[in-house]
Amino acid sequence: MADLIQLSIQDEIAVITLNNPPVNALSPGMAEGIAQAIHAANKEPSTRAIVLIGAGQTFIAGADIREFEKIVSGERPRLDLLPSLQVIEDSGKPVVAAIHGTALGGGLETALCGHYRVLAANAQVGQPEVKLGLIPGAGGTQRLPRLAGVAKALEMCVWGEPVKAAEAVALGVGDRVIEGDLLTGAIAFAHEIASRPVRKTRERNEKLQASPGLFDAAREQARKKGRGLIAPEAAIDAIEASITLPFEEGCRREAELFNKCLFSSQSKALIHAFFGERTVAKIPGITKATRTFEIHRAAIVGAGTMGGGIAMAYVNAGIPVLLKEASQEALDRGMNTIRNNYANTVAKGRLASTIAEQRLALLTPQLTYAGFEQADIIIEAVFESMSVKKQVFRELDGIAKPDCVLASNTSSLDIDEIAAAANRSEMVIGNHFFSPANVMRLLEVVRGKATAREVIATSMLLAKRLGKVAVLAANCRGFIGNRMIAPYLREAHFLVEEGASVEQVNQALYDFGMAMGPLAVDDLTGLDVSFAIRKEFEQLEKPGVRKPLVPDLLYQQGRLGQKTGRGWSKYDASRKPSPSEETAALIERTAAEAGIKRRALSSEEIVERCIYALVNEGARILEEGIALRAVDIDIIYLNGYGFPAWRGGPMFYADSVGLTQVAARLEEFRQTHGEDLWPRAPLLEHLTSHGQTFSSFDRTNEV
Repeated sequence: MADLIQLSIQDEIAVITLNNPPVNALSPGMAEGIAQAIHAANKEPSTRAIVLIGAGQTFIAGADIREFEKIVSGERPRLDLLPSLQVIEDSGKPVVAAIHGTALGGGLETALCGHYRVLAANAQVGQPEVKLGLIPGAGGTQRLPRLAGVAKALEMCVWGEPVKAAEAVALGVGDRVIEGDLLTGAIAFAHEIASRPVRKTRERNEKLQASPGLFDAAREQARKKGRGLIAPEAAIDAIEASITLPFEEGCRREAELFNKCLFSSQSKALIHAFFGERTVAKIPGITKATRTFEIHRAAIVGAGTMGGGIAMAYVNAGIPVLLKEASQEALDRGMNTIRNNYANTVAKGRLASTIAEQRLALLTPQLTYAGFEQADIIIEAVFESMSVKKQVFRELDGIAKPDCVLASNTSSLDIDEIAAAANRSEMVIGNHFFSPANVMRLLEVVRGKATAREVIATSMLLAKRLGKVAVLAANCRGFIGNRMIAPYLREAHFLVEEGASVEQVNQALYDFGMAMGPLAVDDLTGLDVSFAIRKEFEQLEKPGVRKPLVPDLLYQQGRLGQKTGRGWSKYDASRKPSPSEETAALIERTAAEAGIKRRALSSEEIVERCIYALVNEGARILEEGIALRAVDIDIIYLNGYGFPAWRGGPMFYADSVGLTQVAARLEEFRQTHGEDLWPRAPLLEHLTSHGQTFSSFDRTNEV
């Protein structure tokens, strides 16, 4: 207790200070220590009330998530916080929880057991457990409705978004916002309420009312917005128990639902993703001491879809941008798109108009390289053509200052070949943004053979500033994400030629949890884009290997997807898809002419061929050192390609299925479709033979 919890007496108020840096997580022993301190404070005759406060930067940021992994693995029994936290509520002297920073998850549950809560003006409280596939497990679903009301408790527990101090007080979760020093204010508040009768949160039932249909509506919304997730509906069930069952029985129901979630594959996957976002930032040879280049000014070549989105990402972070295009028409078109994006965000109430104007003021559209010599980073975002990109880098070499980072937004081209055109390869790096770049969280950072560590470190640090999750990749065709997506899309194309309908392929992968079906993604991206990429690499393809036939035919007929209203599917004015009889006929005719035998295909085979194509290529990427760790691949697919977070990413998913089973199915595909299309992945064979997993494979000590 002495290390984690300190008890002192200040002006007749017992002050219990939580000291478990860096975030005061509810680690084993902490709740028990709080309970002991409460007992001790109640025995002290000179105290009138108790203040519970966190040391450092926060109150309690939540439970120690590593403990959940230990519980699931059997290393540690489940922590039952309820008895210890109930000691707070049963205190004979009033307890005031003084909240600064955050009180999240178990932190808020601890505070809810107090009789009063005061908050620093910038504090936040919330129940974000659902984001880890869990629900509150220490009485949160039973106490929060009693203070905030059932509807708001549903919102907070089902979607996991925190509320700020002022709103918390307005809801009844907090009692006062403290301006100035929190402890001083909390002690003063404790004196105010010291003589009042203690009222326990669990006995406050006046807000336990739900409007007709509230829970049904919440479940319907959860099924739509949280498609495939079990935790949101479990949270709804637990909160419903708060108004249908006595408090103690409601807590038992909450515990049952919590355990169901904790031991689910979904929670394991979401916790894997949570830690994965922190793991991918760790790069061998790069430490806090590694020098980085300060980025005060940016310049971008290309104001198209990608260039405009990247410009918005930079100005959103407060970095001024010079945005260059080759023609006034293209520049105007790009700027109009940016202005419309901001206008739409303002209209939806997500951004103040004054802030939108401030961001636009940081953007300078132009037709020349004027001012580029002062830029700290220049991002090339032109058409995906090697010759075009090399020409841009030759021009930049004569303009950019020596310590300017030169970044290419290429999605698949050779970074080393691009870098050679600039004669300063050590300063060149790939910064592959995902569309729309102002929205998508992923940034694939691609290192060339000569890229300086300082440039890599700068890109990784800059990504955080831009609000992105950065993953480092080595240089190869398509890097990590697009190299893997190629066989995934290839199998989708083959499947429709072999007998599946476009709708069946899309639906099977959508039901698996993907944000969109693969052919729907094709239509969204544009079949002209994928055609251009295929042509760029055509000379590298092995002769005689089967290739999809229909995509090129759709392109040649001008059926480019959503942008033309027809592609794999047809689209109305609102871009809503419907089956295309024209496409179906083309597929059937093409298959017949090519001698492809068509058959009925199950959804299971559709999913396995597409997803295992990702896994097989991912294994080869790990073997070659293109990715440092399997989790790097998972984070790329969760944040850039719509892979369902509750499945943890393609490599984690393969681990959860079992690598022996995955390898056996891959061998069946190899026997049926050939080694050229389903090449062996030596790493997968090695892991299978040694009873290991992708998650256990790590190349960081080799770099």
